Amino acid sequence: EYMGTLQWPLVLISMSDAASDAAARAEVLKTEGNLLFEQGKYLQSLDKYTAAIELNPSNAVYFSNRSFCHMKLEAYGSALSDAEESIRLDSDYVKGYYRRGSANFCMRHYEAAISDFKEVLKLRPGNPTAKAKLRDCEKAVKALKFEQAIQTSAEMGGAASPFDSVSWETMVVEDSYKGPHLGESVTKEFIVELIAHQKAQGKLHAKYALRLLKEAWRIFSDEPSLVEVPVPTGSEFTVCGDVHGQFFDFANIFELNGLPSETNPYLFNGDFVDRGSFGVEVVLTMVACKVAYPRHFFMTRGNHESKTMNAMYGFEGEVRAKYNDSFNPLFTELFNALPLCVVLGGKVIVMHGGLFSRDGVTLADIKAIDRKCQPPDSGLMCELLWSDPQPYPGRAMSKRGVGVAFGPDVTERFLESNGLKLLVRSHEVKDEGYFIEANGKLITVFSAPNYCDQVGNKGAFIRFDSDLQPHITSFHAVPHPNVRPMQYAGPSLLSLFGL
Repeated sequence: EYMGTLQWPLVLISMSDAASDAAARAEVLKTEGNLLFEQGKYLQSLDKYTAAIELNPSNAVYFSNRSFCHMKLEAYGSALSDAEESIRLDSDYVKGYYRRGSANFCMRHYEAAISDFKEVLKLRPGNPTAKAKLRDCEKAVKALKFEQAIQTSAEMGGAASPFDSVSWETMVVEDSYKGPHLGESVTKEFIVELIAHQKAQGKLHAKYALRLLKEAWRIFSDEPSLVEVPVPTGSEFTVCGDVHGQFFDFANIFELNGLPSETNPYLFNGDFVDRGSFGVEVVLTMVACKVAYPRHFFMTRGNHESKTMNAMYGFEGEVRAKYNDSFNPLFTELFNALPLCVVLGGKVIVMHGGLFSRDGVTLADIKAIDRKCQPPDSGLMCELLWSDPQPYPGRAMSKRGVGVAFGPDVTERFLESNGLKLLVRSHEVKDEGYFIEANGKLITVFSAPNYCDQVGNKGAFIRFDSDLQPHITSFHAVPHPNVRPMQYAGPSLLSLFGL
């Protein structure tokens, strides 16, 4: 009995020491996570914060920091969950509300975002930074709602396409213009000159830009939502993932793999713009290739080919800076016309995001999607653009807050029921530029190396032979002019990521 009474406080001391040691190790991990975050290594930073949370799950700061990491990786659903846990742990922790407001804003939960920023001001009354953030948020919300109202009105009224009023024929090309000239048709020589001119930071004349956009829009408008592309015996076909306005890395793909042609066909699988600051150059080169080789150059829509994302992540501002605001509706209309999926040789399906919240979706269902609109917040089109695979069976809520997370069993059932053998998708940065999962039945390909000049990843592309066997090439980033990512993004997004 006597020994027992001695041992009891010793056990308490031991448990207290263990907790104190865990808390100290968690602080070290948080500090390491902060350093990685400052270096733009968000995935590694995320792992550090997660390890800190496992050691000390009652610290609101750790959840807030991980929430910020999730936002940098566009995993807004996970960012929202961590921000809410941060607030639950400490209802007076101002950054918890700030992170939640930012996540809500990025998920287009605008009223909730405003409520969160007002809560920030309650906790920090009179704080000029918080006031500015709320003001920016309210301005952005009003602007986006106004644009959505105009779009809805136009759709109900059957408004004409903005391309209907485009008349490039009468435009004059000034003698001072030193860039490539577009003749009766788009030739390989024009594409080569266009790439070289843009690498030298020259701008394609507005007359030629308008013509390319309009001609490509007509071609895309005639394509179905799901395009079936044959891969004849002896031929090959290249699939690339996200480019995100990284024009110099995009052009490097052609250095490594050859220019598009009738014997060297390509598909670029969405997210051509935003984040990187050369999205205009990327799209103009792509549409030139589409006009030159309409049956051998393909583009599928990504989640960033939308007006809301372009307003937030820089492409809208880039278009305004490089041409003028009248070009923005034309790019929007072009993106609305893009197909959603491609099936190669009847066996390989390529889509930007991933699969669906229910089984039984057929290729005919995808082909029947009325895609010529802004992406909705739910349904097949939304999920196809936004979903991500997960390593676990079944389905779960998406880390992005939109779309769905789908397991390898979901992939296998979809492929089997539609007579397919492989799903190729993009949408996520990968260290090697690609990732194979679902027992080899799913490949993610991402073609923007050193994403946002920070992540340090490689890019990749897939070259399919005529037996539809994939051959993957990884590549490093190449130098580009000193123009930072998000150069043209407005304060409505950038201001959310401070405090």
